[in-house]
Amino acid sequence: MSRLARATIHLDALRHNMAMARAAASDGQTMAVLKANAYGHGLLPVAHALSDLTDAFAVSCLEEALPLREAGLEQRIVLLEGFFDADEIGVFAARRLDAVIHQPWQIEALAAAAPSQPIDCWLKVDTGMGRLGFSPDEADAAVEGLRALPAVGELRWMTHLARADEPDESATATQVETLEQALATDAVSDDQTSIANSAGTLHWPMARAGWIRPGIMLYGASPFADAAIHDRLQPAMTLEARLVSVKTLPAGHGVGYGARFVCPEAMPVGVVSMGYGDGYPRHAPDGTPVVVNGRRTALIGKVSMDMLAVDLRPVPDARVGDPVVLWGADPLATEVAGYCGTISYELFCRLTPRVQRVYRQGDG
Repeated sequence: MSRLARATIHLDALRHNMAMARAAASDGQTMAVLKANAYGHGLLPVAHALSDLTDAFAVSCLEEALPLREAGLEQRIVLLEGFFDADEIGVFAARRLDAVIHQPWQIEALAAAAPSQPIDCWLKVDTGMGRLGFSPDEADAAVEGLRALPAVGELRWMTHLARADEPDESATATQVETLEQALATDAVSDDQTSIANSAGTLHWPMARAGWIRPGIMLYGASPFADAAIHDRLQPAMTLEARLVSVKTLPAGHGVGYGARFVCPEAMPVGVVSMGYGDGYPRHAPDGTPVVVNGRRTALIGKVSMDMLAVDLRPVPDARVGDPVVLWGADPLATEVAGYCGTISYELFCRLTPRVQRVYRQGDG
């Protein structure tokens, strides 16, 4: 029995979730977000699975963009932070990559550049995120500067929603209105803009014009604290391990480093082949749900580098080698993240290379 730490990626679930995004976009276009190794799911397998369903891919840097081109993918590729150095401009031109422009120095760099062909650009406007982008008052001058440059091809607009994952929060409507007011002076059409992230795509129709940018929803996790808001998403990852030890400990016996959990009675305890060396959260508390042999139980004791312990009282017939699901259809990654005080995005992205990725089509 070899050590099992495996993330099974369900390609049909990815495609189902992409289809949901396309349906929400209606007549708009889609930009599948693949940054951070496709949120830990695997850059190239995910890109190939979605290639016939999306109009563009979004990544964060050249190290993520170039493998897509080298793999023969022809869709538009948008780098959400643009170029980090003027020396990258030539690569953008040669590989037909779109640059998000969010700082004055990037406009200056384009003015000084002579790329082999013009680069399509997206002007980033900060409508309330407080992160990247020109303020609405600066947008007109930035657009005027970009449109005057031979190095710039098509120019589109973009913003990012800060609170779209809060269904009752009015800030999203304010952000959309702020961008619309900035756009009015440029007379740009809706199909030349991008506003909606996953939460915007799922819940805010006013943000869906133009290009939507589905990210976490593609991987089957809800961007909302209440995952039931959009329960038709299908989890694309099942994180699996197995029991490597089963023993009965007496009442009063500690489990794991520091004996954070103390057995309240004589009880069966299982040790699972998964730990923080695989990316499972070290700070996961007692009670974090896991599924052993199809039955829900809970983590007990501190997570170790290579192992974690589980309460086997709900699974009294458990044996060494039995399967353990850390997240997937049950428990959902969103639920596990809630116990750990984080979000599903981080759980996915934290998985280390020693977790084997297996890609499955259909029910196989």
